[in-house]
Amino acid sequence: MAHAYPAPITGRHPGWPAALGALRVTAGVVALRPVRLRDGGTWSAIRIRDERHLAPWEPTMPGGWAQRHAVSEWPARWLQLRGAGRRGAVLPFAITLDGRFVGQVMVGNVVREPLLSAYVGYWIDSAVAGQGVTTAAVALVVDHCFGRVGLHRLEATVRPENVASLRVLAKLGFRKEGLFKRYLDVDGAWRDHYCFAVTVEDLGSSTLVGRLLADGRAERA
Repeated sequence: MAHAYPAPITGRHPGWPAALGALRVTAGVVALRPVRLRDGGTWSAIRIRDERHLAPWEPTMPGGWAQRHAVSEWPARWLQLRGAGRRGAVLPFAITLDGRFVGQVMVGNVVREPLLSAYVGYWIDSAVAGQGVTTAAVALVVDHCFGRVGLHRLEATVRPENVASLRVLAKLGFRKEGLFKRYLDVDGAWRDHYCFAVTVEDLGSSTLVGRLLADGRAERA
């Protein structure tokens, strides 16, 4: 039979707002913190400059890219993210590199018992892509979710053409579970997406940060 699963939690997260630990990678020191109102100018500049880098992987939305990513759009987005965080629906983090804003990682659609699950999504400034920043950021947030937040499973959906994102998930040990046909309207058309997941059992007694440290991909900052 079909199960009726609960709605996302409506209380405050056990792990948000929070500033997570930092890791040193080739590019510098990577850390996560809640998004801030004053991130708007940097967010807008990166997003508008990186349209060609980001648009092929993001959901189709009304309005032009520059209009949707103008500085004036950020306050409403920030209020929405902060409100969703306080309701317990998401954990919205800014990725920082040596203290400056360079992207976002968000844990969304948080559902408590019995699923204890969520999805993770992320984007990064093209100027620092391919230098271990995203991998470190996702490792930090997964460990946070499996630790303080108390989740059991995290999912990530990625277009088969998104080689960079596939590489991040592979390095972190996410398991490919299948292909969602015509899953999401992205860049003007319904696109197939791979579904990846990782659970607490996949890590055993280790952590993703611990694995990066052991592999020499990162150092404690």
